[in-house]
Amino acid sequence: MRHGGKILTDHLESLDVKRVFSVPGESYLAVLDGLHDSGIHNVVCRHEGGAAMMAEAYGKMTGQPGICFVTRGPGACNASAGVHVAMQDSTPMVLFVGQIDNRQTDRETFQEVDYKAMFGDLAKWVAQVDHIERLPEYIARAFRIALTGRPGPVVIALPENVLSDTSDVPNHGGGRNVTVPTDKKAFEAMVAELQTAKRPLIVVGGSSWDKGASSVLEQFAETTGLPVVASFRRQDYLDNRHSHYAGDLNVGVNPKLAQRVRDADCLLLLGTRFGDIDTQGYTLVNPADPQKTILHCHAAPGEVGRVYGADVGIAAPATIGIHTLWQCVMNDDPWDNHRDWTASARADYEDWITPQESPGAVKQEQVIRWLSDNLPEDAILTNGAGNYAAWLHRYFTYKRYGTQLAPTSGSMGYGFPAAISASLQYPDRTVVCLAGDGCFQMTLNEMSTAVQHGAKPIVIVMNNGRYGTIRMHQEKTYPGRVSGTELANPDFAALAQAYGGFGAVVERQEDFAAAFEAAQASGTVAVVECRLDPDVLSTGQSLSEARAKAM
Repeated sequence: MRHGGKILTDHLESLDVKRVFSVPGESYLAVLDGLHDSGIHNVVCRHEGGAAMMAEAYGKMTGQPGICFVTRGPGACNASAGVHVAMQDSTPMVLFVGQIDNRQTDRETFQEVDYKAMFGDLAKWVAQVDHIERLPEYIARAFRIALTGRPGPVVIALPENVLSDTSDVPNHGGGRNVTVPTDKKAFEAMVAELQTAKRPLIVVGGSSWDKGASSVLEQFAETTGLPVVASFRRQDYLDNRHSHYAGDLNVGVNPKLAQRVRDADCLLLLGTRFGDIDTQGYTLVNPADPQKTILHCHAAPGEVGRVYGADVGIAAPATIGIHTLWQCVMNDDPWDNHRDWTASARADYEDWITPQESPGAVKQEQVIRWLSDNLPEDAILTNGAGNYAAWLHRYFTYKRYGTQLAPTSGSMGYGFPAAISASLQYPDRTVVCLAGDGCFQMTLNEMSTAVQHGAKPIVIVMNNGRYGTIRMHQEKTYPGRVSGTELANPDFAALAQAYGGFGAVVERQEDFAAAFEAAQASGTVAVVECRLDPDVLSTGQSLSEARAKAM
């Protein structure tokens, strides 16, 4: 006989779960008891939002569900931000929520929430386990749903009386993987369309990717001679130094790349949903009249042709897609009919990443180029949301798969919890979080989590004293009428030291390298605060220029 918490943790061990992220609560004391004697590392966090984002980052890095435990009511509400990231980023994740005694439902019991209603479309599946005998069944199903088709988050509510009950129910048997059949003829049809197109582009994205797929993509691009474009925040899917890499479709997209998407007569979409950000609000390609051939391979059948009708659509993970496409061309002689088109795309990219000087004594473009030139090739870069990230996306050269952790959902506060998760997963790799002053303050309380568990990410805080992205839009729409975007900031370096970490302040560009190297040598969580000129706004425009243009 085992109590519910022990059944749950035993089952997680059988599923090879090594680490979970949590904020404790009395609603799931039995789970905490089960974790006590398990081989699972419980990373105790300071806020449920941070815990959920760490779990999401784990799912991104490993391809296996990130596991998070939070308590009922406020705990689940706080964690919902991480669930939203997992859903929009197609990341496998399971959020376990301690729930009230299920014999007391519909009485507005203390912290009672209907999680099926609350999470609704925010997760792939939401369920509550009301009988201990079915706990293994629900856990197995949660993992299977999180992983299959388009990966995503699952939320499981665990009533405290079910967790404290006992049963002799065994762990759920059987595998969790579903075989995906492939139709090579459909991939051959894709290849035929690419071969006859005059201006084809490959757009790669989504979460169903791995190191092997990245290598095969490189071979496929070299044989076909096609340019490869990364979707939003998936820049590490192909070595950015490769002659066929043509840039990424981000918020501040290269105008020449945007025009190239418009001009393309054939798009091969591999793994990407090709959504709002990639298409600049669906303006680069008209969903009603694309005027180009659309070839779409995605793990979820419902995503193929969801917005853009696919001339050839295949429901398969991108990993299977690129391997099968490569099998179709691997014996071909290199194609020559797209050489000029690809060379032009590459030239546009190289021109775009030539640094454009920003105002002030500390220059973000130089900081990012220094990092790009000096970090190990396997260093992991994380970020949240804000204008500061545009410098990272534009000027950092990603060299290997698995080195970018960033939310396609555009969630502020994500970068630091993700960096902690990455540092715990890969303790021998350099992990750098780039954050704005506003972004960092949303989750910087997790510095004590990093210290407690031995994580040692280096945080570079770009401090311009404001919510920069909102200020940019504000100046464009209501120039000179500043409202709600100014920030009163702490001394970030001193704050890091108060948590037991390393802190440094950089006010001149020439001091950055030494500050970073000292942070790296500290062997603990570190913060390097870069104090920016107030006129800094975006990679292509200063605040004063934006205001003058809008006036």
